Amino acid sequence: MPSILVGPIHSRRLGRSLGINLFPDKICSLDCVYCEAGKTANLTTERKPYTPTDVVIAELSRFLQASPKLDYITFSGIGEPVLHSGIGEIIRYIKQNWPQYKLCLITNSTLLTDEGLHDDLALCDLTMPSLDAVSDDVFQKIDRPFRDLRTSDIIDGLTRFRKKSVNQMWLEIFFIEGLNDTADELALLKQACEKISPDKIQINSLDRRGLFDWVKKMPEKRLHEIKDFFKPLIAEIV
Repeated sequence: MPSILVGPIHSRRLGRSLGINLFPDKICSLDCVYCEAGKTANLTTERKPYTPTDVVIAELSRFLQASPKLDYITFSGIGEPVLHSGIGEIIRYIKQNWPQYKLCLITNSTLLTDEGLHDDLALCDLTMPSLDAVSDDVFQKIDRPFRDLRTSDIIDGLTRFRKKSVNQMWLEIFFIEGLNDTADELALLKQACEKISPDKIQINSLDRRGLFDWVKKMPEKRLHEIKDFFKPLIAEIV
């Protein structure tokens, strides 16, 4: 079984980060073709305590008692963190007992359609949601979602969550040449970003081996062209 706590590691975006993995296997609502964690073992939108919540809290308590130096405690791991039904309880526990630590949530955004989750998730100091496509056909090709997930619902959920949270949101878009970097898809993505209004857009491409060999790193020149396209929105290449 994978470890609950990962690191601390040095993250290129978050500094010294302690990861929290809430899953015994790759459990996610998407099966993205670029995922470095491999194929999704359980494609689902069912929320439940895949790893017992009290076990996660006990492991965190043991580790944090030593007062380690951390820039962030990050919900990431090998699945979609919001699928864990105890994530709100874990967030509140850290905020109440270890308020000196900042929390980051890395999410694929699919569960943000549930407005009942927004209050707990908004306690995170930083949310890093992803949105790889607006057209449902491109969404299907890149993210291979659980049935009935629609990008229009995800964008609406992100927009409502953004209005709820006063903390930072960095919206990540993973680009694959020929799929979501077309003129039409870029225009739709920019419209969606204008609606969601994140603090910044993070433009990403393959860094390590993904799920399929045909998924390649986007040429640097093209990434810079995409960054310029999003102006005047704030965007950076990560």
